[in-house]
Amino acid sequence: MAAFAGFLFLLGLGFDTLYIGNLGGVVPIGSLLALLVGSVGAAASYFTGDRAVLLSSGARPVEELEAQAADPERLKLRQLENVVDEMAIAAGIPHPRVYVVPDDDPNAFATGRGPGYASIAVTRGLLQALDREELQGVIAHEMSHIRNLDTRVMTVVAALVGAVALIADWSRRGMWWGGGRRRDDDREGGGLAGAIFFVIWIAAIIVAPLVAQMLAMMVSRKREYLADASGAELTRNPLGLARALEKIDSAVEPTRAINSGSAHLCIADPLGRPINAREEGFWSNLFASHPPMSQRIAALRQMAYEHGGR
Repeated sequence: MAAFAGFLFLLGLGFDTLYIGNLGGVVPIGSLLALLVGSVGAAASYFTGDRAVLLSSGARPVEELEAQAADPERLKLRQLENVVDEMAIAAGIPHPRVYVVPDDDPNAFATGRGPGYASIAVTRGLLQALDREELQGVIAHEMSHIRNLDTRVMTVVAALVGAVALIADWSRRGMWWGGGRRRDDDREGGGLAGAIFFVIWIAAIIVAPLVAQMLAMMVSRKREYLADASGAELTRNPLGLARALEKIDSAVEPTRAINSGSAHLCIADPLGRPINAREEGFWSNLFASHPPMSQRIAALRQMAYEHGGR
C-alpha cells in the first residue's frame, strides 16, 4: 500500500513541477489530486467491487439455481450449501453468500470486503468435477481468503493498480499535448536537480503501470499459499484440497466467464497463462498471478506427511 501511495505521489509531484513549477509549488496540487483519485477508486472498489466481479462473471445465487434445477443438479447445489455452512462454522465467520458461475471449467473465487460482506462463487464445472472432500478443500481455501481479509486487500490493490495506470496515462498525454514549453522552461531554470527529477518522473510514468501490476501479482501469490495452508487447517484434510487442485490443473480450457480483471481472485488462473505453470523463477516471480500449481500441491502433500511432496 505504501508503494502504491508513493507511485501516486511521485506522478502527481511531476505534474506540479511540469505545469506549476518550483517542484510542486507551495501546495502539491498534483500529488494531492493523484492521491485523491487513488483513494476514491479504492473506496469505490471496497464498497462495490464484489458486485462488479459477480456481475461480470454472470454468477447466479445458489438458491435461485436450486429452485430451477433437476434432481441430480439440485443435490450438488445442496451439497455446496452444506459445505459452505460447515466451513463458515469452522472458520468462525458469518455465512457468505454463495453463487454459481455458468462455466464448465473448474474454478472458484471469493470476493467482498470481509466477513459479513463476502461472497463465494464456484463454477458449474467445479461442482461436476469434485467429490465432497475435494469441494470442501476448495471452499475452505476460499473461506480462508475471507477470514484472512485477502479479498479486501486484493480488491483495494486492484483499484490502486487501475489508479496508477490511469494517472500515468494522463501524465503521458499531458506531456505531449501541453507540457513541451513548460518542460523547456523548467530545464532552463531548474538546474541539475530539476533535470534529474524530470528524468525520474519520465521513468516513473513509463514503468509505474508495470511495477504496480508486479506488486499486485506478488501480493496475490503470497495470499494463495496462505489460503492453501489455512484451508487445510480448517478441514484437517490437506489431501482433499491437493486432489482438487490436481483436477483443476488438469482442465485444459480457460474459465471464459471470468475476465482478466478478476483473474487474481480465483483459486487457479482462469486465463490459462503459461507463466503461472512455470516453476518459480525470475519472470514468474515478477508476473505470475498464482504460484505454480505443482508446488502448491507438493506443499499440501507435505502437510499430510506424504512422501510425494518436495
